[in-house]
Formats: sequence, C-alpha cells, structure tokens
Amino acid sequence: MSQITPVDKEFIFEGSAIISQTDLKGVITYANRKFCEVSGYTSDELVGQAHSIVRHPDMPSLAFKKMWDNLSTDHSWNGIVKNMRKDGLYYWVYAEITLIKDEDDNTTGYIASRKAASRKDIEEAQALYLKMNQDQN
Repeated sequence: MSQITPVDKEFIFEGSAIISQTDLKGVITYANRKFCEVSGYTSDELVGQAHSIVRHPDMPSLAFKKMWDNLSTDHSWNGIVKNMRKDGLYYWVYAEITLIKDEDDNTTGYIASRKAASRKDIEEAQALYLKMNQDQN
C-alpha cells in the first residue's frame, strides 16, 4: 500500500458530512463545501469530473464493481473507502450511496454522504483491500 500521509480526520471533518451527487455514469453534478475542503479541489474542478477523481490507487477495482453491481439493482450501498486529495494526501470515509429517483421511479443519479471512518473500520478495510488487490494480481 502507498505510504502517502493521511489527513487529520478530526480537523477536516469537524462534524460535517461530505455530500456529492453524480449522474448515472458517476460524473459529479454537485459537491458540497465540505467535499471541496476535504478533497482539496474546488467545486469547479469537481463538477463534470468522474467521481474517480478522488479514487486512491490502493482501492481495489473489485470493491467498486461490487458497489456498481449493488446500485444497478436499485439498492443503496455503503462501505469504507480510501480517497486521495488533490495534494496526494489520503483520507478514509464511511460512504453511503443512495439512488436519486424521478417522479416515474426511474433512477436519474446518485447521492453520496460520507463521514470520517473509525480506526477499527479502516484497519478491517485495509486488510480486506490488500487481500483483494493481491487476489487480482
């Protein structure tokens, strides 16, 4: 795993949630102020970009495949994700993604809410993601 320094989660989260919305392809359509602060990107830099702009290279592609498989069956998804800031630092979040539906019950996008992950959840996720990455290779 990468040796980039983590971000101090107590400082950056300050009790606020990171919120973003995407279209069906995962392109960011909205990023709240906290997402900008934590990621180091401006709203203009985030909106219009694939959400993978903050994907940390330690994250196994299989984890995101499982997420998309879940979302494609009209189910919300939650899990622990390691993201990378614009400056190369990283941060761990507990993410919950839900579907945005129109008046005809068609999925039109996704909304994600994220908060700082606990140390226990991070340790468990690190071990799982390391194994997943080793199994992929």
